Amino acid sequence: MTTAPLEPPIVRMPELAGDIWLNGEPPTPEQLRGRVVLIDFWDYSCINCLRTLPYLREWHRRYAGKGLIVIGVHAPEFRFARDPHQLEQAARELELAYLILLDNGFETWGRFANRAWPTKYLVDSGGYIRYRHQGEGRYAETERAIQLLLRQRDPDVTLPEILPALRPEDAPGAVCYRATAELHTGATAGLFGGTLGNAEGYALDAPIMYELPPREQRRPGAFYLEGFWQAAPEHFAFAGQEGGWLAVPYDGAGANAVLSPSGDEVALRLGLLPDRERRVLVKQDNAWLTPANAGRDIRIDDDGLSYVDVIRPRLYELVRNDDFGRHELQFVVQASGVAVYTFTFTSCVRAGG
Repeated sequence: MTTAPLEPPIVRMPELAGDIWLNGEPPTPEQLRGRVVLIDFWDYSCINCLRTLPYLREWHRRYAGKGLIVIGVHAPEFRFARDPHQLEQAARELELAYLILLDNGFETWGRFANRAWPTKYLVDSGGYIRYRHQGEGRYAETERAIQLLLRQRDPDVTLPEILPALRPEDAPGAVCYRATAELHTGATAGLFGGTLGNAEGYALDAPIMYELPPREQRRPGAFYLEGFWQAAPEHFAFAGQEGGWLAVPYDGAGANAVLSPSGDEVALRLGLLPDRERRVLVKQDNAWLTPANAGRDIRIDDDGLSYVDVIRPRLYELVRNDDFGRHELQFVVQASGVAVYTFTFTSCVRAGG
């Protein structure tokens, strides 16, 4: 069994900045002293972050009584995620019982010189950063690092076997392909080349009537609109009453989207969400989704129509195919105000397909 590589005890853990905490009071220096600390930089709408949470939940359950403190530092990618109430609801739904710090100003992020979501740092009982990992994966290696630091803290501690893979696509033999990169829809992305495929382009001052290009002209790496849509810095919002279409060609095993029932940032900040969910019809390759390829958030009615009810701003899992391939995700939006922020695509499939 290989051991996890630990960095030499040179860099001390920076002080955590911020005064809004979930799941408990902020830990004092005395409470952290002599404990092993796992710092996880994450965002509740980030698919890569969400995929690491089953392991974090289990590490907290396994090792909280053996000297480990887990702290999730929530650095929001979008403005709606700055709202403590939105984060509190997300933490409850995700069953996160460990401490969470709201890093809305990215001050703790800056103190750690952090660069990406998710990133994990392990701090030894002397207060030194000894291990870091950016992105998904290396779960067994990270847990071995946790155990090494706990044994350094207490040579007599009794520790369990390393966790097996918690998902088939994390297990040995799973295959990962090059999926379409994350697509940001907002006009800020448009300043850097953008991912909007329509010739009409971006406009912030008023809605635009978009015309969906023919299927043969649509390519992965862009999204395409039909109907009245309003661009904003972080998202596109449907501005018509019916007939809104959105098409996203992609290479991947699955597709997710960050959606909100409203693109009004003031309303979101004040908690003034629509009084009912916004329903979006969802297809893949011009066909309704089925139980075989529908994502966790898809519902299928008695007539076979597949849809997602957009209740609050978060990431929604839409498609989960058995294998990797080229597809087109298609939305039919019938409620004005529905906002689309990003699309992400999964790349790994379980061994054997």
